[in-house]
Amino acid sequence: MQHDYFPRYEPKTAVGRWFDSRLPLTRLMYDSFVAYPVPRNLNYFYTFGGILSVMLVVQIVTGVVLAMHYVPHEDFAFDSIEHIMRDVNYGWLLRYIHSNGASMFFLAAYIHIFRGLYFGSYKEPREILWILGVVIFLLMIATAFFGYVLPWGQMSFWAATVITNLFSAIPLVGENIVTWLLGGFAVGQPTLNRFYSLHYLLPFMIAGVVALHVWALHVTGQTNPTGIEVKSKQDVVPFTPHATIKDAFAMTVFLILFAWFVFYLPNYLGHADNYQKADPLVTPAHIVPEWYLLPFYAVLRAVPSKLLGVVLMFGSIAVLFILPWLDTSRVRSANYRPLYRQFFWIFVAVCIGLGYLGAKPAEGGYVIAARILTTYYFAHFFLILPLLGLFENPRPRPASIADSVLKPADEVSGAPAAAGGVAAPETRG
Repeated sequence: MQHDYFPRYEPKTAVGRWFDSRLPLTRLMYDSFVAYPVPRNLNYFYTFGGILSVMLVVQIVTGVVLAMHYVPHEDFAFDSIEHIMRDVNYGWLLRYIHSNGASMFFLAAYIHIFRGLYFGSYKEPREILWILGVVIFLLMIATAFFGYVLPWGQMSFWAATVITNLFSAIPLVGENIVTWLLGGFAVGQPTLNRFYSLHYLLPFMIAGVVALHVWALHVTGQTNPTGIEVKSKQDVVPFTPHATIKDAFAMTVFLILFAWFVFYLPNYLGHADNYQKADPLVTPAHIVPEWYLLPFYAVLRAVPSKLLGVVLMFGSIAVLFILPWLDTSRVRSANYRPLYRQFFWIFVAVCIGLGYLGAKPAEGGYVIAARILTTYYFAHFFLILPLLGLFENPRPRPASIADSVLKPADEVSGAPAAAGGVAAPETRG
């Protein structure tokens, strides 16, 4: 994207010019978050990137403070959580913000991902931007899993046991990997030490990849609901105040939802068994992860083969890395792809259905349903997307972003089609 639509930063004082010539930090911030051009037709689904950045900061800050009081020892971990809740000033608030913040973090991430799928944010030239986003998602999953173990409750202990033992299905090296992860032959003190260290470290790695993600975004520019690239100054507005005000409003609404869970339903998204201290001799009736990992858990249990289940579970995320090359359509936005739009909403329903099935026992009709939805999940990427790009007839697109905003809808979609201009061969897959 061009960056010369709006005035660049120019220091007005001698001190400012001296500092700018040696460390242009103010220039970087101004050019990136004030004068940076963004498409003028962005909607509220494009605000979740900023929301995710705020939630990452919230998780890091609350996590660092909680780490000051947490004791990573199998004999004291559970009691240290109770100490935080009862004896530390506002410890209950910090813990509820951190635990519910993880759920809100994933909620925003899923909306952000589905928005990218709907508007084709993964398409050329934004493949690296998309791949970095998937890397962030993987790091989030790992961080959340390690953090889920730290309270050392019943569900924490047994979730760690089940998930780590999945790696034993890997031929030849599986048992060695499990022993390395656990620090022994069963979940215990070495496991807790490892998971605590990794849970503390990974958020800072996420922050580093987020910086790369934002950098890649500023190189290629944002997509927009039309999927058309910026062509002129009329297509863009400065980031501040237009995008910042919209982001601030959306963030306020999101934080209200966050506060509602923290103050009124702080344990709603958790599991009751985790308020019982870990007992290696008592297995919970149903071992489940947190809600945001349930779709992948359903995929894991959909097949009787342990190795195939592990392959499918990791494959359900790995497929996102190659998504830019699976979608053969040259039209980005689902707004102009009527068939893809229908399949997209079916895909969303399938993901929600897998989340529901992940919370149910792996028996009877639940397993059959999980197999059907898992099959469709992979068919969406490997069959439906490639074929849609070949056979779908997209709707005519506006000539520019400005036209989509400033001209009436019938003029944008009707006149160019009659003229044969905008539904050109480039819109065909």
